[in-house]
Amino acid sequence: FDCPFVFTFSSTDNQLSWDTSDWESAWDNGDNKEEETTGQNALWLQDCVVSLSPCSDLLVVAREQKAVFLSAKWCTDNSGREEMTLAVSWTGTLSTEEGECVSSSVCIPLASQKRSSTGRPDWTCVVVGFTSGYVRFYTENGVLLLAQLLHEDPVLRLKCRTYEIPRHPGVTEQHEELSILYPAALVTIDGFSLFQSLRACRNQVARAAAAGSDVIQPPPLAYKKWGLQDMDTIVDHSSVGIMTLCVFDQMKNASILGGFNASVKGSPPAMSQYVTVGGGPYTGFYYAVEGSSQPLLSHVALAVASKLTSALFSAASGWLGWNKNKNEEEAVQKQKPKVEAATPLGIRFGLPDSRRHGESISLSPCNTLAGVTDDFGRVTLLDLARGIAIRMWKGYRDAQLGWLQVPEEQSDRGFSPSASLPRRHALFLVIYAPRRGILEVWAMQQGPRVGAFTVGKHCRLLFAGYHLMGVNSVTSQGWQLHTQQVCLLDPITGALRTVNIPFHLALSDKKSERAKDMHLLKRLTNILKNREVEPDILESEAKNVLLDIKHPAIKKPITIRCWNRVFIFSVCFSQSVLIYDCVTDPEEVDPALFQLCSSQLKLLQLYTDVQQLQSTSDTEVYSENVGTYSFSLSHTHKRTQLVRKVALLLLHVFAGNFLFWGCLCGNNPIQNVCDTLQKAGISPQQLLSLLMTVWLQREKEVLQKTEETVRNLHTLLIALSNMKGAVEESWDPQSVSPWWQQVRSTCIQSHNAAAALLAAFVAHCAAKASISSHADICVFVSFLQLQSEWEAVSLELEQWVVCVKQLEDVLVLQTLMLVPPPQGAGGSAAAAQCSIKTLLEGGTGGIADSVSKWVFRHNLPPERLKEIIQRREDNNAEGKLEQKAGEGGPHPNQTLRLASPELLVAVCQQFPHSLSPDLLFAHCCWEYVVQWNKDPEEGRCLCWAVEHLKLVSSPHIQLGISTMMWSTFIVKRFSAAAYLMEKVSNISACVCVQDVGMGDKAVTCFLGCCVQLLQILMEADSAVEEVAAPELSVEEAWFGAEGPASIAELALEQKGVHYPLVQHHCLLASLLHAAMTFSLRVKPLSLFDSKGKNAFFRDLATIQLMPSGDMDPGLISLRQEFLLRVLTGWVQAIDDPSCLSSGSSCPPLPSTGPKADWWPSLCLELGSLLQINPDILRRHLVCELYNQGLDLRAEEVMLEVEDKDVLGSQLLVLTGQRLCYSLLHSQSQTQAAMELLARLPPTLCTWLKAMDPSELRCPLVPLSQISRLVSRLIEILPENHAQYSLALHLLEAVDVLTTED
Repeated sequence: FDCPFVFTFSSTDNQLSWDTSDWESAWDNGDNKEEETTGQNALWLQDCVVSLSPCSDLLVVAREQKAVFLSAKWCTDNSGREEMTLAVSWTGTLSTEEGECVSSSVCIPLASQKRSSTGRPDWTCVVVGFTSGYVRFYTENGVLLLAQLLHEDPVLRLKCRTYEIPRHPGVTEQHEELSILYPAALVTIDGFSLFQSLRACRNQVARAAAAGSDVIQPPPLAYKKWGLQDMDTIVDHSSVGIMTLCVFDQMKNASILGGFNASVKGSPPAMSQYVTVGGGPYTGFYYAVEGSSQPLLSHVALAVASKLTSALFSAASGWLGWNKNKNEEEAVQKQKPKVEAATPLGIRFGLPDSRRHGESISLSPCNTLAGVTDDFGRVTLLDLARGIAIRMWKGYRDAQLGWLQVPEEQSDRGFSPSASLPRRHALFLVIYAPRRGILEVWAMQQGPRVGAFTVGKHCRLLFAGYHLMGVNSVTSQGWQLHTQQVCLLDPITGALRTVNIPFHLALSDKKSERAKDMHLLKRLTNILKNREVEPDILESEAKNVLLDIKHPAIKKPITIRCWNRVFIFSVCFSQSVLIYDCVTDPEEVDPALFQLCSSQLKLLQLYTDVQQLQSTSDTEVYSENVGTYSFSLSHTHKRTQLVRKVALLLLHVFAGNFLFWGCLCGNNPIQNVCDTLQKAGISPQQLLSLLMTVWLQREKEVLQKTEETVRNLHTLLIALSNMKGAVEESWDPQSVSPWWQQVRSTCIQSHNAAAALLAAFVAHCAAKASISSHADICVFVSFLQLQSEWEAVSLELEQWVVCVKQLEDVLVLQTLMLVPPPQGAGGSAAAAQCSIKTLLEGGTGGIADSVSKWVFRHNLPPERLKEIIQRREDNNAEGKLEQKAGEGGPHPNQTLRLASPELLVAVCQQFPHSLSPDLLFAHCCWEYVVQWNKDPEEGRCLCWAVEHLKLVSSPHIQLGISTMMWSTFIVKRFSAAAYLMEKVSNISACVCVQDVGMGDKAVTCFLGCCVQLLQILMEADSAVEEVAAPELSVEEAWFGAEGPASIAELALEQKGVHYPLVQHHCLLASLLHAAMTFSLRVKPLSLFDSKGKNAFFRDLATIQLMPSGDMDPGLISLRQEFLLRVLTGWVQAIDDPSCLSSGSSCPPLPSTGPKADWWPSLCLELGSLLQINPDILRRHLVCELYNQGLDLRAEEVMLEVEDKDVLGSQLLVLTGQRLCYSLLHSQSQTQAAMELLARLPPTLCTWLKAMDPSELRCPLVPLSQISRLVSRLIEILPENHAQYSLALHLLEAVDVLTTED
């Protein structure tokens, strides 16, 4: 189905919009014959159950057991135009019971619960009723969520009611509900209960599809079930909602029902009103008093609580009967849910008509009216509050009804006497008569027919009557519900048309002046859209329409449209006079409109005069462009405010090009053009603005022919400044001139630094000439020269000196900013444009901030930036030496094009204070940490931020930035990582992303950066008292910077930190980093006592209670075990086969990662902080290195071990394991080895056999290493040691093996 949404029905006058002669004659003559040949293929739609979501994003078509779901999506047609279409998203069979068919359906969009939602649905639920009595709920993809059997009769009709914002105070707020009609019962499901159940079911489906977990039974639905009595047949219904009778109606009903002695309650009870149509009576009114029946809880289908299997991925299978054998399927079918009995509800009253049978009822959006169709071809309008029929239409057999509620336009309220009252709404009834193929729109309640349209005879009128479910008075604030009220589906063309009616059609009849003016506006708009209209026809049509339009709010926009259209066809003064002729009498029209027309005529006169001064080629170009820019401006009233500003800027640029570009190029006489402009009455300030605009916008052309354009610009500035009203006659040269201040303001705001600098030079020169020619200043200078040798100083010229210096600085900075980053740079982004205004508004750190962004875009490493800054300092020193030596002349390399490093050096020299090394490194640090916060997976950004921080020489700035980084970006993720490791033993990437916001590898890098950051913080805190705080300054030309403080200034304002608390956090960060690096399962917070835990993640400037004294032995044991595991992990990580050969030197280790050489020293440092004996750690490290076969590294560490006896005993066992493997477990056992084993002392032989070489990670080592290890044992074991003799026997056995080998 194609769904273009292009037809909008909004007209009333037959003469202007449609031809009704064909169906009017058929109406009067009673000709009801159908066409037999047209639309035969579309008859299938009449047998289908069709439902459309009110958001028009889902269409459901069902017939018997099958259904098709169509979802909205954008596509491009053959002409390249994008349009909205409804494409098939799911097809399948919905029925699961034998013999059941689809009898009704409804699409309910569910509101999103996110705070950022603005009225769009989260998803849409498809509710389908079956002839078996089942009501099933599906997703847009056909996945069954819920199945309910609330009554064992066929479902006749499903209807929904959602929340409506009350338009007036005192209106009863209606509850959301889903109503299900059976032949003799009515079930209403509470909307809140349904909303929560559907969300729970959908979440369980998604969770089960991802993990295959068990499904938890969703909460049961709260519903009420009424048995409708005293009516023969019921075919349709409407749930009106809760209402309260007035006191008179309450007393009247009580007297009728209970007689003279009936009692009346003090307050009228709240009642739910239901209206049914059918037969006997024709229409029935039912009232259910609130509280008379308690809500029932549904029995959820058994399959809902069953375990989901892989069949869940088959969307059509649903939740009932998945992968079950035949016996299980029969058992489930037999176990139908319990069906509750209905609460009897008698009819209050009805509209009796024994021969008439109702077919359908449609409730109005305001819940006060309803339209009913019957088998006599009548449409009856009911007043639901009074229970009477107030209007009837005849001749509408098989009619389909819909309602339109239209709010009043904001533009109409300005001319309405009720502008201060709440916004009005108009109600229209839409009737589709398929027998005649006519769609009519009637105003309510007794209004006329305001529209009639000829459509197909096989269409379906789709009216939802509800909006989004799950909305309430709180969540709906600020929402704009994007829903359609009435749509017409044409199966022949496949089009889905929306029906839109303007509000003003409900105000009066066809003779309304405003309605007539709207049709005149529409007719002229269609003519203006046609590019092939002749100018004569356009002039005639525009003149007639302008004379006929009476409404002042319409006359002005149509005049502007005609003006722009005339400008497009030909820029001709005679044709545009027609606009002015229509409003020549100012008393009859709006003064603003008259002034608009007068100014437009003056503008045309100026255009003609300037056009005569230009060459023919320029005239053709400008004539073409004026139409283009005028056309873009005329269509911006339908666009956003931003687009309108862009169009106005383009028109401003065009005007400057048209008036002054020829003069700047030397093609037009400057003096003649200036005289013409002065005669036109345009102020010199506006002309100066246009001149500066074209000069700055065409920077490239200006730089190509600089000498000529600069000379002409100087002439133009002098000519414009000499105009009357440019420079005030009373201007004191010692003050600032508003005229030249306008030029400076334009240059200050411009991003085209080169053109702005040239303009500043020229304006400075022109201002000098203007001041020197002033008579008063000449007298004043002469007087000063006579009195003394003082130099005459003008504030105006000083302003220009500062402006020129600032523009020179901006030009150098902008040249650096425009250097494109190298290909493959990770931080590539759009270059930031800079101007004097942006730098001043950026504060004292604006320049450093711009350069730091450039450093990030170019992916410049911190070491490389340090080299470049060092080069600047070297260049400064060389420059001073050259200046002392008196060497002159430019360096040969200065004539070459500067590369990026040289440009950066030049910028740093231009801003010696704003780009001092500490400020630049500080801003680079902050820029990288900000970029890392945007993408935490990019751990390189955080690493480089820390490296930049290390390069800051001032400890005061280091301390402040470290504190700000920690509190702003780090501590939240750091605490999340700590709590995650405390909670989950096996950390996966998904869990890390969910809790910390980054993967496990990024978390490891992040924790390492945290350790470095806290170490920098501690070092800066220690050195801050020894060094004075730096004094920050800016260049003299940039003293006027007003904006946020720089990062360095904020850093200096930070409070100091509590060193023990920082050290405490650094200890935790080191433990976390070690655990993540070596994949150790540990609960890090459990390694601290209660004081230590409470001190974590507090403000580093506060003083907390820290752990002190001796720790619990159990806690120390846990800490020791963890550090021993870290050392074991490091030894396993550095395992290198090249070190196994005896005598080979160990290769150097990297400085980062699990193989870093600083892990052992870190563990020893942590051990001292955690009250662990460091000698235990050293002995463990020696044993682990020998265990890994890294004997050379073990010997280096052995020198630092203090308790040699214990180490000797540990290494003696390891030596026995090695020798046992060589003698007993090696596959290359020799006869000599066996003979040696036989000659060994029995004690040694028994001891070797008791060894377990499987504990060695590297059991196969050369005999030379075993011999060297035994020699080390003899050295460290004292002779009185109990195992010294055993070591001697081992040495003897190893020597014999080595000799024989």
